[in-house]
Amino acid sequence: MISDKMQKALNDQINAELFSSYLYLSMAAYFEAENWSGFAAWMKVQSGEEYGHAMKFFKYINDVDGKVTLAAIEKPKAEWKSPQEAFEEAHKHELFITDCINKLVTLAIQENDYATNLMLNYFVNEQVEEVANAVQIANKFKHIGDNKSSLFFLDRELGMRVK
Repeated sequence: MISDKMQKALNDQINAELFSSYLYLSMAAYFEAENWSGFAAWMKVQSGEEYGHAMKFFKYINDVDGKVTLAAIEKPKAEWKSPQEAFEEAHKHELFITDCINKLVTLAIQENDYATNLMLNYFVNEQVEEVANAVQIANKFKHIGDNKSSLFFLDRELGMRVK
């Protein structure tokens, strides 16, 4: 029901989503070590969300009688110069994932794979939200500048994320 080319691309996306989860977990570990518990909590939630995305692809491949093939997950970076740098990297990473999703949509259209194209609509919408959140946080860091008090308030605000 699914072409080999589409199946491989979706398996590659599982790996990209698992790496995303791993990257955000690494950022959470960095924040924990630096005593930024709010930023760490936000990244833990983000890590879980990315794992959930991988599992949506996993389930879909199985639902269309494909075969899930897992690959090694690249080791993520573990240190950043500042919380701002970590969140800027998260923003860049979300732009990369958006590009990956867009390429999957293009492939689904080329393959006349209407079911996969429909399933990917969820991820197209999700990436709009992911990038918007990353931009919003990056902009808050720009407004804060070197103001340490504001940084503590942002840490507390982001720590309130529950979803």
